[in-house]
Amino acid sequence: MAISDIPILSMLRTKLHWHQERQRLLAENVANADTPEFKPSDLAPPNFDASPSGPGAVSLLRTSPAHLASSNSAALQFALQPGRNFEVVPTGNAVSLEDEMMKVASNQMDFQAATTLYTRGLGLIKTAIGR
Repeated sequence: MAISDIPILSMLRTKLHWHQERQRLLAENVANADTPEFKPSDLAPPNFDASPSGPGAVSLLRTSPAHLASSNSAALQFALQPGRNFEVVPTGNAVSLEDEMMKVASNQMDFQAATTLYTRGLGLIKTAIGR
């Protein structure tokens, strides 16, 4: 079994790619803070709620309503999230640098958390195979 076939690592890798793409969009928003008629954009969070598919798919049984539902990364999309910015300057620019910097900081923390989880997951696999 390849490492890329492990669902949790695949989900973490998708999440890392999502954060990378979101960082690019947020940087573009900041770079265009003085561009007339520019509307900022952001990505909608990835959807990990797709049903499992494929021959090797395994699903978990929920024996209690308190258990978390399982998920799979079969159909992920990085869709744009509709804007929620209500502050627009007279030139028509809707970028708020404060909001964008808060999003950048949050994105950076989430990226670091996903990176740590991915690294520790690989470390557990190495320990399990005796390396």
